[in-house]
Amino acid sequence: MEKNKPKSTLLHNRKKWHMYEVLGLAIVIISLLMLFFAPNALSDLFETIIQEVKPIVIDTFLLSDIGIAIIVSVITGRLLERFGFTDGLIRIFVPVMKVFKINPAVIIPSSYNLLGDINAAGKITGPILMKAKATTAEQKIALATMIQSPQSFATFVLGIIALTTFGISVFPLVLLSIFAPLIIIPWLLSKTVYRNTKKVELEELPRFTPKHTIMHTIFSSAKEGTELLLLTIIPAVAVVFFFIGILNYVGIWTTIEAGLGTVLTALSIEPSTGIVSFLAAPTLAVAQLADLATTIDPRLIVGSFVLANSGLPLSVIFGQIPVTWAETTNLSEREVLGAAVIGMIIRVVTACLIGYFLTPLLVV
Repeated sequence: MEKNKPKSTLLHNRKKWHMYEVLGLAIVIISLLMLFFAPNALSDLFETIIQEVKPIVIDTFLLSDIGIAIIVSVITGRLLERFGFTDGLIRIFVPVMKVFKINPAVIIPSSYNLLGDINAAGKITGPILMKAKATTAEQKIALATMIQSPQSFATFVLGIIALTTFGISVFPLVLLSIFAPLIIIPWLLSKTVYRNTKKVELEELPRFTPKHTIMHTIFSSAKEGTELLLLTIIPAVAVVFFFIGILNYVGIWTTIEAGLGTVLTALSIEPSTGIVSFLAAPTLAVAQLADLATTIDPRLIVGSFVLANSGLPLSVIFGQIPVTWAETTNLSEREVLGAAVIGMIIRVVTACLIGYFLTPLLVV
């Protein structure tokens, strides 16, 4: 250990320049030069960052319905768990997943995601996966599959309203884009990326319904939802928009945003709502879909619907999910992020394929 090293050795090591010492000195010099030649630069940078972070943190999560929805979704999810929802799902999916030789618990996060919130899903279903003794690969499959589901019931409902406005058949699209992936994605990932799966009999699984009293469930879940919002979600969102603020200050964010719109159009995703799904909130994106002109190519509407009904925005993928799942499973944040990115790539590809090839069959 370093404390047992001779004093001369410690002095010699301290004299050597460390990489971060060089970086820190460079930052000091640059800061002094900016204070001398452009004294307002640092304050302008902080102001730009604040203007990016404030609307999403304060206006979206604290002052709008979204923050309350997260707390309510945790309460709803815990009540569903208390009334046997998880055990009911397990009964349904054991026969199907047994054929694929996968632990049926991988389906649970997607179901809670659709009915509640993606953050609540991780908080509630992470321990369920551990209790079901899901392998590391199966935990990653569960996470990647969860990304295929809408992260709130409101997103799902508003999306259906938008599809109806454009005369697009709802049932086949919902079946193909939301329910089919619950079976297809676990099978696909178990045969390619995450192969360490195992067949599980119903008798090998414990019962997942907790034995807490109803009142204990209600009040503890309300506290849990509040902690999730204030201590996990808001910090993660603030970090993502902190970097967007820096890019905006440097002057390259507009170019990045325009390039993203071009790529989305090429992928058969309506660009304006697609960017909203990626950066802000899918619920807001599907709400805006219904307000678009009906002359827009239906492929773009279908692609936007599929994309919005996913684990987006990016602040969730890169911030909230890694923190939440690393706390509730035995996956590291890096492993969680890798599985989430794989799930997001699959979702974008799904939106593109359905938008291009199935839209002609869906337009009434």
